[in-house]
This record gives sequence, structure tokens and C-alpha cells, in this order.
Amino acid sequence: RSVTSIQILLLNLVQDVYRSQGIYISDKHVEIIVRQITSKVKILKYTSETTFPVGEFIEFEQVQYVNRAFHLTKKPMIEYEPVLLGITKVSLLTESFISAASFQETTRILTQAAVEGKVEWLRGLKENVILGRLIPAGTGFKAFNSTSMLNVRLD
Repeated sequence: RSVTSIQILLLNLVQDVYRSQGIYISDKHVEIIVRQITSKVKILKYTSETTFPVGEFIEFEQVQYVNRAFHLTKKPMIEYEPVLLGITKVSLLTESFISAASFQETTRILTQAAVEGKVEWLRGLKENVILGRLIPAGTGFKAFNSTSMLNVRLD
């Protein structure tokens, strides 16, 4: 089955449970959660063309982008499998270490970010709210686009 067909199946199953209890939720709300829990893939085979280790969870869109480039240059494609992750796991695997650290396992996430020398790009709503900055939406979007990256150091 395709990822899209799995997403539709999950949406319908969740909605069936809620509707059987007389609760009606707009599909768009459930779709956001379903999109998040199906957004990752697991790398199956190492290729020297990338830095993705076997077993790593990567954004599906990122793997598709790299594979399109590899296809054009006749390089071997990244082998992966779609995975269905729980909300907690997806939240901890976000690119933003500030967002992940605010959720669970704060010490582990911040320590890992410091050891790896990670840079926080401040692209999402949550990390900008945590740091008291304008969010990249609404009236803050123009200001967000004109600012440069904030390098958050964990020294």
C-alpha cells in the first residue's frame, strides 16, 4: 500500500471511533496528526552518497528530494521503508532540538545537541515562542523572512 492510502485508512479509523461516540471532528485536525505520524522513513541500506546511517529515521520528503537528485545524476537511490511512529516519538525526532527538548527527555536531547554541535534554525512556531521571538506566521512572517539564522550555543 502507498503512504497516502495508509493515511486515508488511519483518518477513517480515527474518525470512526470518534463518530461512534457522537463526536464530530473536522478531518483537517486529524489529518495533521496522521501526516506527522507517517512523515518519517527508516533508512535500510547505507550509500556512500549520503550521510544517512542505516536505521536512521528521516523525513519522507527529504528522502524523496535526494532520490530525485540521484535519479537525475544516475546515482544509486536511497533504500528506505515508511514507518508509522507514535506522536511522542515523532515529537522527539523533530529537527528542532529546542522543540524536542520542551516535550520530553530534556537532558538527553540538549546533551546530544551540544555533543553534535547542532544549530537551531528557529523555523517553527514552538521554538520561536519558547525563545520569545515573533512566530513565522501572520504579521511576524515578513520579519521572520528577513532575519538571519540565530545560532543557539549550548556551552
